[in-house]
Amino acid sequence: MAVFLSGSEEETYRWAKDYAKTLAQGDTVLLHGEMGAGKTHIAKGIAKGLGISCEVTSPTYAYINDYEGRLFHFDCYRVESEEQAFSLGFADYFDLGKICLVEWSEHIARLLPDDCKTVEIIKRGETAREIRF
Repeated sequence: MAVFLSGSEEETYRWAKDYAKTLAQGDTVLLHGEMGAGKTHIAKGIAKGLGISCEVTSPTYAYINDYEGRLFHFDCYRVESEEQAFSLGFADYFDLGKICLVEWSEHIARLLPDDCKTVEIIKRGETAREIRF
């Protein structure tokens, strides 16, 4: 596991843009961190690093945001069960061969592919973050 220490939102964003270059089609990345840790901010950087030009927002109320058919961003915070996620078609996205980012993945653990990557974001101050990947 590698660690990146970020002192600012800008550094976190730049790290995420660079991290995107390590991803391949079909990768699923689990974004772990408490509320406000910067999971969506990292998703924005990853999207930019993949060349996605549209605005990235938190999919909290939509569950899944689709960015240009190349990146799927899940927010499972409000998912009540794996059965609900399955009935909403979550598992189908993992079979499309695109990059998936999943926040609050513990809510859908049994639906996830076996070979997920993990990014853990730990608050170390107002804007400082420890990013484990």
